[in-house]
Amino acid sequence: MHHASRKLALRTLASRTLVSRTLKALAATALLLTLGSEVATAQKKNDTGATDTEIKIGNIAPYSGPASAYATIAKTQAAYFKMVNEAGGINGRKINFISYDDGYSPPKTVEQVRKLVESDEVFAIYQVIGTPGNSAIQKYLNQKKVPHTFIGSGATKWADPKNFPWSMGWQPNYQSEARIYARYIQKNYPGKTVGVLYQNDDFGKDYLTGLHEAFGKDKAQIIVAEVPYEVSSPSVDSQVVQIRSANPDIFINIATPKFAAQAIKKVAEMKWTPVQFVTNVSVSVSAVMKPAGIEASQNVISAAYLKDPNDPQWKNDPGMNEWRAFMSKWYPEGDQADASTVFGYGVAQGLVQALKQCGDEMTRANLMKQLASMDTEIGIYLPGIRIKTSPTDFAPMEQLRLMQFKGEGWELFGPLMDGGGLPPS
Repeated sequence: MHHASRKLALRTLASRTLVSRTLKALAATALLLTLGSEVATAQKKNDTGATDTEIKIGNIAPYSGPASAYATIAKTQAAYFKMVNEAGGINGRKINFISYDDGYSPPKTVEQVRKLVESDEVFAIYQVIGTPGNSAIQKYLNQKKVPHTFIGSGATKWADPKNFPWSMGWQPNYQSEARIYARYIQKNYPGKTVGVLYQNDDFGKDYLTGLHEAFGKDKAQIIVAEVPYEVSSPSVDSQVVQIRSANPDIFINIATPKFAAQAIKKVAEMKWTPVQFVTNVSVSVSAVMKPAGIEASQNVISAAYLKDPNDPQWKNDPGMNEWRAFMSKWYPEGDQADASTVFGYGVAQGLVQALKQCGDEMTRANLMKQLASMDTEIGIYLPGIRIKTSPTDFAPMEQLRLMQFKGEGWELFGPLMDGGGLPPS
């Protein structure tokens, strides 16, 4: 009897232990499941570089070197994000803007972008300035699936969602701009010849492609000189002299600010009087026209999509008043006569809009999805210009208006033209 009851007691103890173990195992499983779902929720909400309180945005700008006139763009953006953060951030998250100098040198751009992605672990790369540097990092960022957003270059290749789904430009592209100039020349200066100065990299060659496309079969008769210069050169004087020797009626100056100013100045010094075009990236009154000489810059033609801060017609414009108030409070040392600050302000607004659209799902894939579904107007762009994208259209802006330098500033003329060089329907 004693033996049987002992057996029963042991059996009861064993089953209790088993139940206890089973309960513990179930509890552990439940805990793991709970943790797992929490991790899954967290992953769904935040990718690398984003938390519930922060979004790390990586940027590279030429704070030194031949294109340092553009450094003010990144400084404007830093000031804008500071303003956004002080107002509470985006859906409770503050922007941590990490910006490095590459001196406008592609090997340095590569080095800095690796640092941003691999050491700083940023959420997205934003507004890296310059075509050569962006060309050097595009494949790397697309392989890593890191958003390469609102690229600071109008090269046409940034609007290629099929091959580079993680890259997107911002401003109207260079080929469209060049086509607009070429069509204007064909219409207003038929039979006249053209000489071209161009930066010998993807930036310069993109404009050249647009000119060739628009001039078509007549390009060999129209373009009598095409002279490249290197970014590492101290000056473009000898190139301008070479173009002058071909005696073209029209001079197209495809250069970044420092070199664009040198070329305009040299043309005046030689007492040469061609019809002159300068690209949209070099229309800053303070960084280009004044250094070239206001007198030398008269009647130069370009194209615009931004409202010029020096144009009296925008003196009481609501969008520009908002920009002026921002500059005075958040970037008082910035030059309000420099259109680059207007540019930086507009593209900062664009990023904030896309991040807001992400809501609580701060994933890289969702950011690209939001970037590809924008439809908005920003007050510092010319009336009628919309920021519009779709999954197959990665070109946020495609419209420009021609303008001419008169007196101390630019005067707009003609209709708003789209990338095809025709007024939008």
